[in-house]
Amino acid sequence: MNGSNRLVEESLASSEQAEHTHHHHSDHEHTDHNPAAVESVHPHVHSEESLRRIVNRLSRIEGHIRGVKTMVQQNTPCPDVLLQIAAVRGALDKVARIVLDEHLTECIARASENGNIDAEIQQLKAALDRFLP
Repeated sequence: MNGSNRLVEESLASSEQAEHTHHHHSDHEHTDHNPAAVESVHPHVHSEESLRRIVNRLSRIEGHIRGVKTMVQQNTPCPDVLLQIAAVRGALDKVARIVLDEHLTECIARASENGNIDAEIQQLKAALDRFLP
């Protein structure tokens, strides 16, 4: 593995070790970019800090993917490319865990308080059906 790929992998690993806290107090609402998605039963309000952390992780993943593309273009040995792809998968799975954890601790709890927990759980189940293989 060359130096730049090692740097990308180390950067990704260190970002995954960063602490994630949950704060839902801003007026930001999610906008769904998937027209087939089900309308949520409550507004998803997340703190700017939470959004910043998730976006930063996704930006690092974007950079890592560009690094994998460069590896392929430079005919890097296949095992090295596969290792980097596995690192990208792991990083993306970590982001999914953060989003799911936040949804469970904040959004589901809020739905329970508001009396619409059943609808929220059904939406979560539908999302997990699409997410999990």
